[in-house]
Amino acid sequence: MSVVEAFRAAYGASPQTVWRAPGRVNLIGEHTDYNDGFVLPFAVPWGVTAALTPRTDGTIRLLSLQAPGEPVTLATREESKGWTRYVVGVLAMLGDRVEGADIAIDGDVPSGAGLSSSAALEVAVASALNDVHELGLTPMELALLSQKAENDFVGMPCGIMDQAASALGKEGHALFLDCRSLGSRNIPLDLAAHGLSILIIDTQVHHEHAGGEYAKRRAECESAARKLGVPALRDVTDLAGALDQLKGDERKRTMHVVTENHRVEALIGLLRAGQVTEIGALLNASHLSLRDQYEVSSPELDLAVEAAIRGGARGARMTGGGFGGSAIALVPDERLENVQRSVSDAYAERGFQAPRFLPAIPSAGAHRLS
Repeated sequence: MSVVEAFRAAYGASPQTVWRAPGRVNLIGEHTDYNDGFVLPFAVPWGVTAALTPRTDGTIRLLSLQAPGEPVTLATREESKGWTRYVVGVLAMLGDRVEGADIAIDGDVPSGAGLSSSAALEVAVASALNDVHELGLTPMELALLSQKAENDFVGMPCGIMDQAASALGKEGHALFLDCRSLGSRNIPLDLAAHGLSILIIDTQVHHEHAGGEYAKRRAECESAARKLGVPALRDVTDLAGALDQLKGDERKRTMHVVTENHRVEALIGLLRAGQVTEIGALLNASHLSLRDQYEVSSPELDLAVEAAIRGGARGARMTGGGFGGSAIALVPDERLENVQRSVSDAYAERGFQAPRFLPAIPSAGAHRLS
């Protein structure tokens, strides 16, 4: 059943608008967004579709094709729980500009893979509300509103990267985003022209950032910035001097953030020079830093990276918040099967659950379907 058919069956009429927003994968620039740094994500083919009709009585009715059953009816926003909080949070951030809504949701972002299904859900709903209420919000404003919903309503202290990639993504491009100024530009990412693919390796280990480790890393970065007397770690210009002033985990977190920002800029330079095949070394360096300095990797992610490189990948790294989810590998097309076999065999030897492989194709951001 399509989301429009589900909407009609549940609510007795066709939706006024239907929007789709994608998930994202991050090429490089991990845990830099909430440090006012640089990121380079791109939208993926999978996403969330939201069919919506506004209401004027304040009631919110929600239906998800991934959660079969009767629609959830909420008389107040405080009644929301689980996945509905991401939707209701968006309405809450719009305040009295919107009242209630009838909404049906359908998503095909692989669950637990770290491809940001939550941002896709938020941006799809925000875009649909922006459309039917003629609010005139720009894609970046919709991304910021969605981020605020996740920060303030859901309670997950994420940065702006996921929502921005979902709202502003462009087919065939990565999105270079300065997370302080919110300046962005699309960077061509024509992998096929170089005989390359980016392979997503889903470890099948589901993560849950709201559990505390993500928030802990963010707090460590903020504490380090205070001790260094800078607004954010993005502002550290003398890394060696900064590291001399810090100890323990704060020292390691700072090293990662500063060097990761440099890697983002270096990778963009290679892409602009047409040296796509050369970006693999930066992916490898990013993973080592995330593993050793930021300490957000996992045995499954490390093995995926190591086995992918053994199988012929030019580079690989974990992507997303960490503690599970996915890795990405830059793979010559003729070696795709070798890489998949290498990773699968390595997982079997260690007794890990078999990984899932997905092609990462730079895709369009949020757009209206009907």
